[in-house]
Amino acid sequence: MTTLVLASRNAHKVEELRRIAPYVAWLVLPDELGDPPETGDTFEANSLEKARYVAERMGCWALADDSGLEVDALGGRPGVYSKRYSPEGRDDTNNALLLRELAGWAGNARGARYRCVIALVGPGGAFTASGACEGRIGEAPRGSNGFGYDPLFLPDAVYGRTMAELEPAEKDRISHRGAALAQLPALLRSAGIG
Repeated sequence: MTTLVLASRNAHKVEELRRIAPYVAWLVLPDELGDPPETGDTFEANSLEKARYVAERMGCWALADDSGLEVDALGGRPGVYSKRYSPEGRDDTNNALLLRELAGWAGNARGARYRCVIALVGPGGAFTASGACEGRIGEAPRGSNGFGYDPLFLPDAVYGRTMAELEPAEKDRISHRGAALAQLPALLRSAGIG
């Protein structure tokens, strides 16, 4: 089994990764390293920056992901600022702000996608993969599973339900993170560790 340090302490993300890629022994980012920086203006730049931060300090292979929501009517926002979209940066306040900004928009204008880029960085180089999940933004939050914008996001692959209304296994099959992580075995082979 391959061991990777995850450049995150996000409990929801750790849980998803352990479900989607159980063939990896996931180590959570140690507290003493602090938070990896995210100064890039793309998901790829941020995921690489976070993975490099951990790999360089720990001298091992690290995996990071950067993901977020892109809304057509908002020109792709919140994008890389999805987690810190509202001043408070909480799921409930981010969702409330998104609904306010989309007031008056209907139909295809509420089109959106979740995007994810994973980066695997270690002594043998840096490798990335990406995934997306197309859908639209609902009118009100529904469901109690998931996190982030899941209560508002209606994926095209599952008619009429938000991501937060899906069981974890259903979400994993269609999610942006699931699509990116489906490529992890190939990245591990490219890195010579899988």
